[in-house]
Amino acid sequence: MDAWYVWDSGPGDPAWNMAVDEILLEQVAELGRPVLRFYGWTRPAATFGYFQHYAPLATLTPVRPLIRRPTGGGLVPHLADWTYSVTVPPAHPWYHLTATASYQRIHEWLRRGFRQTGVATLLAPDCDPAGPGQCFVGAEKSDLLLGAHKIAGAAQRRNRHGLLIQGSVQPPPPGLPRGEWQAALVRVGPDEASRNFDSLAPSVPLLECARARAGERHASSSYNLRR
Repeated sequence: MDAWYVWDSGPGDPAWNMAVDEILLEQVAELGRPVLRFYGWTRPAATFGYFQHYAPLATLTPVRPLIRRPTGGGLVPHLADWTYSVTVPPAHPWYHLTATASYQRIHEWLRRGFRQTGVATLLAPDCDPAGPGQCFVGAEKSDLLLGAHKIAGAAQRRNRHGLLIQGSVQPPPPGLPRGEWQAALVRVGPDEASRNFDSLAPSVPLLECARARAGERHASSSYNLRR
């Protein structure tokens, strides 16, 4: 049976949220199994892709802080969205999927989870061009649609440590409690195979590393303005 960890870390400071995902990517090989993390935001923020340039994006949103993610992708506001991440070690089969297949797989997982709650969504069959650098304007192929509107997108980063996927659901389907959706994702798993999800109790060193990284990097103007 494929063993996973699940961690609902609750609302966090924007810099902390990005730092935790980055540290999970660096340590997931030591953890030895994938991690599904759910989290929220203690205040409004916007994040942008690792390789994007800060200045042009700063004119597209008034939301601050504006923080560089450890993954790619475009500009994402975090106001009332549901955010999650999936971190996969190099030894896991998901790590070896192409970026396109991985993107489709994460949103197929969300689609089946929503179906469990009675919400019918579908994967975008084609690309609907977005605004410049903005994730939730238009839709990419395999984004998740509710009716004609995109409600879920994701960004990825793969390196020698593992694979990190960061995703956002916005706006969440009206009337659906977030806890019900999270439970459905754990229940259905990323595919039809049987899975065991154990709660992750993050170690003190992991949390200390994330705290230091948040201050040194993701809350730092020099880091966010580096491009």
